[in-house]
Parts: sequence; structure tokens; C-alpha cells
Amino acid sequence: MKKQILTTSIASLLLSTLAFNCFSQGAPKNTYKPDGYKIITIETPKDVRFHVTGIDTDKSGGVYVTTRLGDVWLYKNEQWKIFAEGLHEPTGLLIDEDSILIAHKPELTRLTDNDKDGIADQYDNFASGWDFHDNYHEFTFGPVKDKNGNFYGTLNLSHNNPGAFSLGAMGSAGGYRGFAFKVTPKGDFTPYAWGLRSPAGIGASPEGLIFFTDNQGDWVPTSKLHLLEQGKFYGHPVSLIDVEGYTRDKLKEMPIEAFAAMSEKPVVWIPHIEVANSPGNPEWDTTKGKFGPFSGQIFIGDQTQSNLFRVLLDKVNGKYQGAVINFMNKFQSGNIRTKFDSQGQLWVGQTARGWGAQGGKPFGLQKVVWDGTNPFELLDIKLTTTGFRLTFTEVLAKNSVIKKSLNAQEWNYHYSGNYGSPKKNLTSLKLNNIKLSTDGKSIDIDMPLTANKVVQIDFTGLRDIKGRAVSVDKVYYTLNELLKSH
Repeated sequence: MKKQILTTSIASLLLSTLAFNCFSQGAPKNTYKPDGYKIITIETPKDVRFHVTGIDTDKSGGVYVTTRLGDVWLYKNEQWKIFAEGLHEPTGLLIDEDSILIAHKPELTRLTDNDKDGIADQYDNFASGWDFHDNYHEFTFGPVKDKNGNFYGTLNLSHNNPGAFSLGAMGSAGGYRGFAFKVTPKGDFTPYAWGLRSPAGIGASPEGLIFFTDNQGDWVPTSKLHLLEQGKFYGHPVSLIDVEGYTRDKLKEMPIEAFAAMSEKPVVWIPHIEVANSPGNPEWDTTKGKFGPFSGQIFIGDQTQSNLFRVLLDKVNGKYQGAVINFMNKFQSGNIRTKFDSQGQLWVGQTARGWGAQGGKPFGLQKVVWDGTNPFELLDIKLTTTGFRLTFTEVLAKNSVIKKSLNAQEWNYHYSGNYGSPKKNLTSLKLNNIKLSTDGKSIDIDMPLTANKVVQIDFTGLRDIKGRAVSVDKVYYTLNELLKSH
């Protein structure tokens, strides 16, 4: 029997808008776009507030999206058809064999089209082991799936909920707010990890590892990307009221240093405004070259900056860390969802409601396509025992590989209950030596290294053998650990 689910109230929409308009920041001054890439805008259904908050693609070229106002649509052969409706502010969608899983505020709902007429006729509660207190900020993100068929999602903390426990801007009234969760293929719910704030993006790597992003705010100095692991604490203390051994009174008495010592380090810090304010889901380029030279890397959209950026993973001493670098900006609205299709196109679902976005439109759907032109950009960065190796997509001009073509600086962030953190201990770094590789595509840079810093490297003066400059000339490496010498 079809389950009836309440749609999001108008009051909820207005509250969210009022609460988050203040978070919008100034636009980047420049436009950046790698050679060979362009943005294509998809016409969305007429007279529909098409705030795309979940997206997935099927093998036949169909694109399923869910909108924040409660609908699910199918886009195929340049035509739109509504698949389901009446959901409660959904923020995630996953095609799961012959059905679709939707993450919305009260539950994960499985939608099934039994009679194959292109419209869901069965709505089943797949999992709902958390509490929803009818707070506008209690979003549910996900689901994503691991190699064993388990599903994962994340639960936002509340905002301005009078019954919530708060140690800053966000709070929890219990029921696993600020948690990540796991659901078995049979629908059994398990709280999985905690300490999350506003974890608006979750993704599964090709190896089945789960990663998530969290947005800057109280207890989150700047936005970040984490590897999700069972039983770990990710920094925001209020969710601990649902963890054995903690009470509200105990948490109020605990020093900041205790929370800091418990917290997992992010894989990457994402510099505020320079790269992102409100990052969405991590999406791996599994197109095997159909999207250009960045195969295997992570692409993430940002809702405020209306851009895309890349994450370059580096495994150091058996642990993930790495770098972020901008990829492309000037999208029409806020980029909250990304998904590659089988053709190598990157679909970008968009909404600007509440937080605001640099793109001038309130919502939309676009895709990024590659025409085969090889861009000149930073391809990768890896830590060495004496500095970093930067690899580019094209052969570098030898006369540009000089010290004055590059500069570097480092800083760290301050962990506290304050809303975000400025850069602390900002210091310029001396570049001791620069060496060009035999193939001409990589440079080794020797510089002083200090653990637990973010290192920014600017390579403005580098050129390829065609005389081209890169479109993005700054990379930010999160140096959690130094490479151990063998």
C-alpha cells in the first residue's frame, strides 16, 4: 500500500532561508575553467521549483533526480517524467537494482515501479532508526552503498530547536542527530559514527570505502572531507549525548582539549571561500578517460561558491591525506550534487535555497562535458620526504621551472565551538630546490615540512611547452603526517 508522507511545510522553507542567508560569501574574482570542458544547461520542467538535491544515472542513459520539495523525476531522451511525489525534503537518491532509495527527513524510502509504467506505485519504509523532531535543519543525506551491499547515510544536527542540547550554533535533541548510520541489505539500522555537524555529502569510492564532507561552522574550523569509520568521533560534541558514557552535564564540563584529542583528522581541509563554503557529495571519476586526464580523482560541488573542485588523495604511512584544487566555476546555481554517467558526463544538481549561491539562479541542473582537448593543469601532488612532487597534464617549459615561478605558505586552524576559524600561524615557506623530471611533466620541490599544517603551493609562473598557463594555480595540501623514511 502506498505510504503517505507529509510534504515540507512552507514555514520550514522560510525558516531555512532566513537562517542561512547570512552564510553567503563573496564570489571569487576570477573565472577558471580547464581547456576542453564546457557547461551544458538542462531545461527543467516549466513552472516547477526544481531544487535538485539527489541524483543518480542508470545504464540506459536515464537520469533520476529528487527535488527538495518532495518529487522524483526521470530525465530521458530530453524529456521529463515525474516518478514519485510527496516526500519530506529529500536530499539524496540512489538507484538500487530495480528500485530507488530516497533519503528524506524521517526515513529511507524505497520506491518501486511494479507495473513498469514509469511511475512508482509502492513506497516502503526501508529504515528509520533515528529521531526526527520536525526541525527544519534535520536533514538526512545519502544513501550510498559499499561492496557488501550495506547502505550509509548521515544525519544533520538541528538548529534553533528549543529541546536540543547545544554547545554552539547546532544542537541535538537525541535520536542520533549528528551521526552517520549503516543499514544492512535487509534494512537493519545501526548508528555507525558520531560528531558530525552538517555532513551534506557522502560518497563511496570504487573500492567501497565511505567518505563524507562536513560544512564549516561551530566545531568545524573550515569545511572538510573525512574517511568514515565505525565508532569514530568527528569533532562536534553534542551528538555524544547518544553515546554510552556521556551525559549533557559531563559534556558541559569537558575541556576543548579532550574533544580535540578524540577527534579524527580530516583527509583534507577545504579552505573557506577560496575553495568551498558548503561542499556536497564526493564523486569519483570512474569514466576511464572519458572525462579527460583526471581519472580516479574525486570531484565535489560547492553550494555557495557555485563551483567544482577536485580532491587529490595521497596515502601516507597507511593513512589518507591529500589536497584540494579548484576545477571550474561560474555555474548557474549552488552545486550540491554530482554524478558521472556512463558516457563520461558529470551531472550537477543545484539549489540556492536558504544558503544563497554565487550563481544567480535559485535552482537547476547542468552537466560538464569534455571535448577531447588535453588541458594544462596540475594533475596530482604527492608528499615526498623532502617536500612535494607536482605532476602536470602536459610537458612543462624548462625555462619556467624556476623558483620565482612558485611560492608556498602554511597554516593551521583553531578547533573550538566558535563558528569557523581564520588561518592561524600563517607562514611563508622557503623553496630550497626545484627539479624537473626526465619526462618534463613533474617537478620535485624541496621545502621545510611541519605536520598538522595546510600547505598552499602557488605555481603561477609555470608554463607548458605550448606557452599555456594553468587555469588554477593554487593547490592546498593537508599535511596530517610526514612521510616516514625507510
